[in-house]
Amino acid sequence: MIISLKKFGNSTGVIIPKSLLSEIGAEAGDSFDMRIEDGKIIIQKERRHPREGWAEAAAAIAAAGDDKLVWPEFGNDGDDDLTW
Repeated sequence: MIISLKKFGNSTGVIIPKSLLSEIGAEAGDSFDMRIEDGKIIIQKERRHPREGWAEAAAAIAAAGDDKLVWPEFGNDGDDDLTW
């Protein structure tokens, strides 16, 4: 695919077609890693750990007191026999 460089203010960029973004599971607003390898510009979707930020989010929910059971009356059979 042949593309042209475009002027964006004081910067220069390229417009990445939606079809190419779809191939890598990316969309506008996603974070990317960009580097030069062997004279080529490599743009790669940033890979984050799937649970990144969960601990902080759980702490914020607990601090807000919003960590109660959603359906506390619906337990499992045998829950009363469990030892923790």
